Amino acid sequence: MLQVAMISTGEEVLHGDIVDTNAAWMSQLFYQHGFKLSNRSTVGDNIDALVAEIHHQTNQASIVIVNGGLGPTSDDISSEAAAKVLNTNLVMSQYWLDRMQARYLEQGKEMPHSNIKQAMLPEGTQLIDNPVGTACGFFIEINKSIVIFTPGVPSEFKVMVEHQILPRMKQWHPMVEASECSRLFTFGLSESGIQDKLQQVRLPHGFEIGYRSALPFIEVKLFGPKNHDGRFPTLEKMYHLLGDNVVSVDESMLPNVGALLNEFSLNFTVAEQATGGWLTNWLQEDEQIRSHMKQGWILSSQVDQQMAGQDPLAAALALAAATRERTQTSIGLSSGPMLEGKVAVALSTSYGEWGQLVSLKRDYSYNEMRSIISTLMLDMLRRCLERKPMFGEYQSLNRESEIYVPQSAL
Repeated sequence: MLQVAMISTGEEVLHGDIVDTNAAWMSQLFYQHGFKLSNRSTVGDNIDALVAEIHHQTNQASIVIVNGGLGPTSDDISSEAAAKVLNTNLVMSQYWLDRMQARYLEQGKEMPHSNIKQAMLPEGTQLIDNPVGTACGFFIEINKSIVIFTPGVPSEFKVMVEHQILPRMKQWHPMVEASECSRLFTFGLSESGIQDKLQQVRLPHGFEIGYRSALPFIEVKLFGPKNHDGRFPTLEKMYHLLGDNVVSVDESMLPNVGALLNEFSLNFTVAEQATGGWLTNWLQEDEQIRSHMKQGWILSSQVDQQMAGQDPLAAALALAAATRERTQTSIGLSSGPMLEGKVAVALSTSYGEWGQLVSLKRDYSYNEMRSIISTLMLDMLRRCLERKPMFGEYQSLNRESEIYVPQSAL
C-alpha cells in the first residue's frame, strides 16, 4: 500500500509561533489526487533530530515530503540534513546559482552573499525548479523511498507542489485512484448525536465518514473514491438522516445563503443587540450576501429601564419588523438583549414573522455566545429561503418559547 508522509521543519512551527498551513493545504490536495497522507510530523531546527526523522519515515513511506529549512540563514538545515542522510557532501549547483543571480539582476539588485547557501545541494540529488523564490527544491532516494525537499514559504511551496511535485508523483504511481471528500455542514447537532443518526448508513467499499467540529458547526465528511457510483446515494441518505440541521453541502453556510438570496433576488437588514455586530461582520465575508444586505444596525445591549418589563419576544419581533419597514427590505433579522441568560431572535417578512426565545445549555464565553446566536439568526434566514420549518432542533440551545405571526395578523 502506498504511504505518503510529511515532515514539517522549524522551531516556529514546532512551538506554535506560526500555524502550519502548508501541511493542511497539501494534505487536502494530495487526498483529492489519491495520495492520502499516512503520517505527519514536525521537527525543530536540530539536524540530528531531522536526520533521525527522515530515516524513520523512509522505513515506512514510499514518498516523504520535507517542508522548510531551505533558506539562506543559519537555522535552515534541510540540505545539510539530506547530505548527512546520504553520507555525502554539499556541492554547488552552478545552474541554480546562475538562476538566483539572474533574478536579482532583473530586479536591479545584487544578490546577497548568504544566498549562495541555497545553491549548495547534496551530491547526486535531482533539482526541482522554484519559479517564485530563491530556494530550489530537490529529491533523493533513501531506503527505496523518495524524499522531496521543499521551501517553507507558502506561495513558493504551493506552486512547486501543484506544478512540479504532484505531476512527478502521478508518473511514479500511475495506478493511484483519485479520491474525493463530500461535506455536509451541520448546525445544532452534537458529534455523538450525528453518529447515532448515521449508524444505519452502509458505506460502499473504500468509503469512510469523518467529523470536524468548529463551533458552532460540525462538518460531516464522506471520504472515498472519486466518481464512485455509491457516493451520491450515500450522501443523499446522510443528508436525509441529518435533516434540517444540514445548513449547506460542499460549501460553508455563508455561500449557501448568499446563493439563495441571489436566486430569489431578496434583500435584508440586520439589527443586533446581544450579538453586538458579530452577525453583521460575519456576513461581510461573502460577496453575494454583501450585495443583498442593505444595512446592519448594532444597538446597545443594555436594557432600557422603561422597556425592562416588556416581553423579550415581542420586543425582538417589533425590532425585526421596524428594521424591515424602515429600510424597505424583504427581510428583517434581529437579536434582542441578553436577559437572565436568555436571548430573543426574530425574523420579519411581509407574509409572516417568527420569533424564538432561547438559552444556552452550558456556559460559553461572550464571543462564543455571540457566534452561536448569530448562527441561529442566519439559520432562520436560511430556513426562510429554503422553505424549511423555521424552528429547528438545536442540541446546544433550549427554546424557552416561540411565536409565529401570520400575514393576516400583521
